Amino acid sequence: MIRPARPPTPERSPGGHPARPRVLVADDDVDIRDLVQFKLQQAGYDVVCVGDGLEAWDVFVSDPPAAMVLDVMMPGLSGIDVLLKIREHSTVHMPVLMLSARARDVDVDAGFAVGADDYVVKPFSPRELVHRVNGILGRPRR
Repeated sequence: MIRPARPPTPERSPGGHPARPRVLVADDDVDIRDLVQFKLQQAGYDVVCVGDGLEAWDVFVSDPPAAMVLDVMMPGLSGIDVLLKIREHSTVHMPVLMLSARARDVDVDAGFAVGADDYVVKPFSPRELVHRVNGILGRPRR
């Protein structure tokens, strides 16, 4: 079992208030990464972006976020491969939203079958994506 360096828990700011939840966004398309980062930051999240599945896995192991948004088709490891590794090796539940251009029922079913908490198809509504991230983290909608 691989255990993340620390469990993904809400950190505290110096004043003792909960810090902004950190979301890892992994997508090889820089335009998608930038859009998702911008919208999630607007919604009150701290966002870390990476361009491939290997980087996503490294971040998960070394400094796990509160949630992850994973593109299905990425170099290195696919989003599905990253999610499989997380579900097979982690002792904590990591909320994961799959983001993909693969829109066939079989693709969406495959994402949920390996443990995705949600699946959003590209092209997507940025506002809906924020609502879905709120949902997997159990945060109220704004």
